[in-house]
Amino acid sequence: MKITVYMATSLDGFIADKNGGVDWLNALSEQTDSDEDYGYAKFISEVDVLVMGRNTYDQVLSFGMWPYGELPVTVITHRDLPTPLPDEAMVSTQAGTPAEILAQLAADGLNHVYLDGGELIRQFLSADLVDEIIITKVPALLGDGLPPFTQPLPLDRWETHRVQGYPNGFVQTHLLKIKESAAS
Repeated sequence: MKITVYMATSLDGFIADKNGGVDWLNALSEQTDSDEDYGYAKFISEVDVLVMGRNTYDQVLSFGMWPYGELPVTVITHRDLPTPLPDEAMVSTQAGTPAEILAQLAADGLNHVYLDGGELIRQFLSADLVDEIIITKVPALLGDGLPPFTQPLPLDRWETHRVQGYPNGFVQTHLLKIKESAAS
């Protein structure tokens, strides 16, 4: 199973403002080329399921439209989801440790997980269960907010696979987890 994090951060390294909001991303729409999707369409077409935390799910619902079409979404939560769900949404819930969650997804025949939500990402990283991270740094300064990581990524476990700059100042970095050799 492959677990990928795909996220945007501010220039000063935050995924959300200090209140957990992502409205600052809306302001960037004026800076973006409507024909450029930063590899998102290709990425999302290769994903079997989006696994997100409850706070991220609630944030997505506040957008007023469901951005994931018919992609199955699993929300990691112990609470009931608000109803009604968006018409086209295929949403289920699950709870457990990262390893338990992945075991269930594998048992369901899923192979590529898109992982979203700061706390959930930190839990999966702590359990060493993330295979790649795609971070798009956008030219916005928040000054304060929620960082994507609370611990540094171990340099001996990650390598930069690719860095791509865009005319609007976005910079996308694609990190891959270094696979352990058979000799280790």
